[in-house]
Amino acid sequence: MPVLSRRFSLVDAGAAAAVVLAIGGVVWSPKLSGAVARATGGLQPVTVFVDVRNVPVADPAALIAGANEQGKVAIVIRNQPHGSVAVDDVIPLQRQLAAVFADGKVVTAPDPNQKQLGSLDARFVLKGEGRKGAGGVVFGNQTLKIGAPIELEGREFRLNGSVSGLQLGQS
Repeated sequence: MPVLSRRFSLVDAGAAAAVVLAIGGVVWSPKLSGAVARATGGLQPVTVFVDVRNVPVADPAALIAGANEQGKVAIVIRNQPHGSVAVDDVIPLQRQLAAVFADGKVVTAPDPNQKQLGSLDARFVLKGEGRKGAGGVVFGNQTLKIGAPIELEGREFRLNGSVSGLQLGQS
């Protein structure tokens, strides 16, 4: 009986490399790793505080009410779309003016120009799911730290802000 020997060609090596790359892509895909993290309990509730400052708006109160009513915003973290997350609250922030007197006493007062000029200063409280990573809180496959730039987009607005606080777990 003759023995058949199989020789591997360059085409066979290319096909094997393609199969290995495909398996690696499936194993390390962000959606699959998110699903695995969710199934294993690796994902926890995350609260992200995003501060938006000095945005010219004709009616800041209407924008805040609209964002609260809409209940979700699309976010972009470091120019990477994350999707939409729930808006837990939008808190208006009041700017303060400070004056120092000759005796060293410091007095603060609300900025009267904030209402006249129609600028938005607000803190968006966003709720989502994330996990603790080596470099911080991983939210939407992006590591978030305080100070990270975030873009928020609703039906009637697109705002640039920065992360001012993070809470991982039940709050």
